[in-house]
Amino acid sequence: EERQYRSASGEAIALRRRQHSASCRELAVRCPRLQLRSLSAVTSAVWLAAYGLFALSENSMVLSAAIFITLIGLIIYLHFVKVDQESLLVIGSLGIQVTSSYASGKESTTFIEMGQVKDVVINEAIHMQKVIYYLCILLQDPGDPQGISEVVPLFQSSKPRLDCLIEVYKSCQEILEQRRTAPQ
Repeated sequence: EERQYRSASGEAIALRRRQHSASCRELAVRCPRLQLRSLSAVTSAVWLAAYGLFALSENSMVLSAAIFITLIGLIIYLHFVKVDQESLLVIGSLGIQVTSSYASGKESTTFIEMGQVKDVVINEAIHMQKVIYYLCILLQDPGDPQGISEVVPLFQSSKPRLDCLIEVYKSCQEILEQRRTAPQ
């Protein structure tokens, strides 16, 4: 099932929830696609500025450099910055897999064993004079069973609002609760 939500910045995002089994769920947040209009505007602005410098200096290297820098910048942006989708696969018996899919097709995946997971929580932070909420995984400190060794934030690129985070949180908590109540 797929539901529409908004990000912290007001952009439309979609949450897709798939239940593979009672103890396995996949939650994916799809970010807005790259807008051709904004990409064209930035490219045009850079090339117009380069043409203005070319007209003043009469050096064709300025135009060549502008084209080269724009293309390299676009490749870097698509491959390392622009995330199309962030997903969370929660498997009660194994762990949690966090995947980010970039606009270039590149994927970045992290796996956290369930034995390391202490809890999944919604945290709040103050950012640019406003309170934002984010979901994070608390990792158990191996030396201190009551302690937390690390906080792993989720959905850093899409930044869903609280209503979306609550749905993801509830799904994660259902699986974690099954694991806690299951006989060891």
